[in-house]
Amino acid sequence: MATSLEQHRVEIARNRDLWLGKPRLRAIYRDFYRSIADRIDPSLAGPVVELGSGIGAIKDVLPQCLTTDLFDHPWIDQRENAYRLSFDSATLSHLILFDVWHHLRYPGTALRELRRVLRRNGRLILFEPAASWTGRLVYGCFHHEPLGLNEPLTWEAPDGVSPDDADYFAAQGAATRLFWWKTDKVALEGWSVREVTPIVSFTYFASGGFSGKERGGALFQSALKQFDAVASRWPRLFAARLLVVLEKVAD
Repeated sequence: MATSLEQHRVEIARNRDLWLGKPRLRAIYRDFYRSIADRIDPSLAGPVVELGSGIGAIKDVLPQCLTTDLFDHPWIDQRENAYRLSFDSATLSHLILFDVWHHLRYPGTALRELRRVLRRNGRLILFEPAASWTGRLVYGCFHHEPLGLNEPLTWEAPDGVSPDDADYFAAQGAATRLFWWKTDKVALEGWSVREVTPIVSFTYFASGGFSGKERGGALFQSALKQFDAVASRWPRLFAARLLVVLEKVAD
């Protein structure tokens, strides 16, 4: 799906307003960010950087994280493009992409650039939609972005494509296909896949995300948390999110 890149800027501004008015969603995202924080290796020297930070909420849990996006916003530290980063080679300890991977039209090209700026053993942490059976129903029916489960993967950017030509692209099932189902056969050269963890979270589904209406009160949310704990036994059926950790290995 390709539309004007301006849609990205509009969504960020809208999400910022919605975020401030949805305390339940903020609590759920804090838990997600804590899951990411648990994967930060403090023994690695170098900055922790998030690409595509959107509303910059990760700082609530990781205040040291450098936030970036394609556009300037008061809450963003600096502008960055995943296809052409401003950081020197082998200087970063961690890169975090929260709901960004599925917006990369050319993931292989971006992955090569991400690897360039990470130091040896540096980590790339992805947090993405999970296309479980429930995820396909919820994201497919109630989210404006396509799942893209049957669309061909364009791993590398064609010759002549510039990072400045980036448009708005979305395929919510991209990480599921590559890292969970492993249906896209690509060589992840220079990377070790440390972890692929599907996360069941009906509390997230019930929050309505940024665009939907919150469902149920405190008792309903408590019951959902208990259901999440039980349903975690069957991630292929129920998972809502996918956490992936890659580690840069030596050349």
